[in-house]
Amino acid sequence: MDPRTAVSPPPGGGLVAPAITASGLRRRFGSRWAVDGVDLCVPTGEIYGFLGPNGAGKSTTVRMLCALLTPSGGSATVAGHDVASDPVGVHLAIGAALQATAIDDKQTGLEHLELQGRLYGLRGPEIRRRIAELENLIELGDAVKRPAGTYSGGMKRRLDLALALIHNPGVLFLDEPTTGLDPVSRFALWDEVRRLNRESGTTVFLTTQYLEEADELAERVGIISDGKLVAEDTPDALKRRIGADMVVAHVDGDAESAAVGLRALPEVEGVDVVGSEITARVGDGPTAVTPVAVALANAGVPVQSLTLRRPTLDDVFLSVTGQRLAGDQAHAELATAGGAPR
Repeated sequence: MDPRTAVSPPPGGGLVAPAITASGLRRRFGSRWAVDGVDLCVPTGEIYGFLGPNGAGKSTTVRMLCALLTPSGGSATVAGHDVASDPVGVHLAIGAALQATAIDDKQTGLEHLELQGRLYGLRGPEIRRRIAELENLIELGDAVKRPAGTYSGGMKRRLDLALALIHNPGVLFLDEPTTGLDPVSRFALWDEVRRLNRESGTTVFLTTQYLEEADELAERVGIISDGKLVAEDTPDALKRRIGADMVVAHVDGDAESAAVGLRALPEVEGVDVVGSEITARVGDGPTAVTPVAVALANAGVPVQSLTLRRPTLDDVFLSVTGQRLAGDQAHAELATAGGAPR
C-alpha cells in the first residue's frame, strides 16, 4: 500500500488519509529554485516540525501548502484538497498563522475575531463561544477592545494565532509562531499547541528556526536546506544517527588543521568545524575524550574549553547542512539574558 494514500487505521477500523502530502513539490523564482523537489507525508493528528534557516525554502513551502502560492512543479494535497486545483477547499480546511500577519491596526482585537468568525460562516453565539475558549491563548485582557495598532509585536502574534484557530481547523500551519514572543508567552503557546493536538486531533505543521521548539513539540522533524529536504525522522532518531556523544572543543588558532588529526582517530565517527568550534561525533564519549584531547595537543592548537555532551538537533542540523541554525543560537543567547529575539 502506498504510504502517501493512507496511514495507520484508527481504533474503530478503516483508513485515515494523511493530512498533508507533497510529491516533488517545486517553486522557482526567476532562475532560482526556492523549493526543489520536496516530498512530504504528514499523518492526520501529527505535529510536524519543519526546520531550516532563512532562505532555505520553509516559508515558500508553507505558502504552497496553504494554496497561497502556485507550485512550479510537483503536487500537494492538504486535508484531501489539491493545492493547485482546489485552493478554496484548502483555505476552508486550514488555519494559518504566517510570518506576515493580516491585522488591521484600526480594528480592535475583538472586531478581528468576530469578522474572522463570520468569514468562516460562524454565527454570533458560536463566535462568542470560540472567543471565550481562546481567551487563555490571547492573553490580551481589556486590550482586546483596543485598536490592534496599540499592540506590541507579541500581542499581534497571539491575536494572529487566535484568528487562525477561530473556526477549529483540522490542519494548522504555524510559520515561526514564537518569533517576537517573550519566554512566558512562548511556553504558553507551546502548551496551547499541545492541547489543540491532544484534545482536538489538530494536525500542526510548524516551521521554526528554534531547535528547542521543534524538540519540544514535534513528533517528527524535517530539515530543509537550499530548497531540498535533507533529513526527516523523529527528533530522537535524528540525534541517534550522528553518534551517541559529542566532544566539543573551542580552540585558538587554525581549527580546521586541528580537526585533521581528530578525523584519523578510530573513536571519532565524524568532525564538524564552525569558526573556532570543533565538534567530534563519537560512540562512547568518556572513552573518546582523552584521545581527542591528546590529538588537539599534538596539533599545537591551544584549547580554550573541551566539553562532552549528548547530541542535540543543532548537531543534526550541522551534520546534514554544514551550518548551525543562527536563529536558534540568537534565541538561546537572548533567552539566557532574560529576553527573546524580536
